[in-house]
Amino acid sequence: MNFGNRRYIITAIILAFAFIFAIRLLTLQVVSDSYKAKAAELTEEKIRIYPSRGLVYDRNGELLVANRAIYDLMVVPRKTKEFDTLAFGQLVNMSVEELRVELKKARNYSRHKASVIKKQIDPDIYARISEKLHRYPGFFAQARTVRSYQKGFGAHVLGDYAEAGPSEIENDHYYRSGDYIGKSGIEMTYEKELRGKKGAKYVLVDVRNNVQESLSEGKYDTSAVAGKDLYITIDAELQAYAELLMSNKMGSIVAIEPATGEILTLVSAPSFDPNLLVGSNRGENFRKLQVDSLKPLYNRATQGLYRPGSIFKMVQSLVALQRGSITKDTRIACNRGIIGCHGSHSYDDLEGAIIHSCNPYFHQVFKRMIEPGETTNRFKDAQIGIGRWNSDIKKFGFGSNLGSDIPGIKEGNVPNQKYYDGIYGELGWAFSTIYSMSIGEGELLINPLQMANLAAIIANRGWYHAPHVIKSIGDEGKPERFLQKINSGVNEEYFTTVVNAMEKVVGQDGGTARRARIEGVTVCGKTGTVQNEPYPDHSVFIAFAPKDNPKIAISVYVEYSGFGGTWAAPIASLLIEKYLNDSISDPSKEERIIEQSFGMPKKK
Repeated sequence: MNFGNRRYIITAIILAFAFIFAIRLLTLQVVSDSYKAKAAELTEEKIRIYPSRGLVYDRNGELLVANRAIYDLMVVPRKTKEFDTLAFGQLVNMSVEELRVELKKARNYSRHKASVIKKQIDPDIYARISEKLHRYPGFFAQARTVRSYQKGFGAHVLGDYAEAGPSEIENDHYYRSGDYIGKSGIEMTYEKELRGKKGAKYVLVDVRNNVQESLSEGKYDTSAVAGKDLYITIDAELQAYAELLMSNKMGSIVAIEPATGEILTLVSAPSFDPNLLVGSNRGENFRKLQVDSLKPLYNRATQGLYRPGSIFKMVQSLVALQRGSITKDTRIACNRGIIGCHGSHSYDDLEGAIIHSCNPYFHQVFKRMIEPGETTNRFKDAQIGIGRWNSDIKKFGFGSNLGSDIPGIKEGNVPNQKYYDGIYGELGWAFSTIYSMSIGEGELLINPLQMANLAAIIANRGWYHAPHVIKSIGDEGKPERFLQKINSGVNEEYFTTVVNAMEKVVGQDGGTARRARIEGVTVCGKTGTVQNEPYPDHSVFIAFAPKDNPKIAISVYVEYSGFGGTWAAPIASLLIEKYLNDSISDPSKEERIIEQSFGMPKKK
């Protein structure tokens, strides 16, 4: 046998088989549509499994925010049949026109995939709908979870949880259309901790989005991981009481534990029940709150900017003492020819000037700092002085967000050379231009959180922790940054005079804050009556208690209500007493505060 010929025969057979397979493959992939159609019909689909969102508890373990079930009404257009749109609309509380619009949107999106027709239907309403939903093929309900605010208060602290917008989806690929995200408050700040991690189940679906089978028997599936629970620093009982005292008023209350920087209560008035922004009526309720002339959505505690008024005299005192511009024994005549004043004092030392809130005294203190005498040109001298003063004031946290975990804080304004150059031109201003800042007026702007923090700094005799609302993320504790002490730059010894003066402002018979007295508790405070032309002045008070080993520092703003000692001071004293003693010794004071109302006034 010729082995050479055998080699050619074998090669020919192999080539023949290869040719046959190639022709068959071409037929299946190009000529025949059956396998191409089959491949097109089966597509891998990832079904997301949503985790339960973390719960929120107060500092004493009381539940503040939970999850509850709601339902989205869905439709798959290709599965629907002709139906009575009027009857269906009445069943789901939609007009015929609304229903037609939503059905058109669904068909335009996909005839084979489900679309939402109506969002966030409450369980009790869905129970009524579900009894008759079987009459309408193509329609079904999808269970979702939304937030349930257990106490109905604390809206500005807890925040809002709503559907993610296009920009949020674009910025974080965790979210898809229809997902929910924290929009404000701690819901926003701690979104990543609260949301957990989505799980996934992989299935094969056909072109009509019908599930055909699971892939690899769950080999690639992942379980959802629940979000972490938050324990926050808010005292639920104190928060409820603070909101009660601010009923029918405009303003804010912020209370801080000085030793830790933990925010005990944060109130912006008027407020609202956060449950209004949950469920099918969310959109309508949000629009009503948005157009309300009293601006209940606006967080006055962190975004409201006010002149600090006479309270700022304590900051001026501390900075001047540290810089050596004055001593505690420095006396200055109450020269009412240079700036107005009130009361019968005439030649105070520093303690007396704080007690009497002497404007001429602090006019001269500020002048010594702004005109340090380092040059004969008073304009250049003011540039030097304002730069140093600005740096010293900012060490108290003014002009910053304080490093807080509350989102959206407005930093306020502590003017510097650049600021005034922009208004008057370089070398176009001097102390005589800006002296109103000596008594906390003029261009200074400060928010109530910063004022409460000032009370905490004085209570601590010179330092503070960044004010915060997180006590623990799960069992991990609070972030390290909230454990760091921040120094105000003023030596501890200089706080003695200021603290003693604040004690007498409340405890002395002629003190402007005598309405803040509490039997058995030494309260240290300072009133402020903040100018607000052309409207009535704002009533302001900051305080801490007890004098030694303080447990609470507080700021209270009551807008358009006049003197600081008349309204803000007694509100603060009630809250301090409630927190320290868990009771109120003078119910008549409480009744007077609750019954009093201040609306938006007319111009003077």
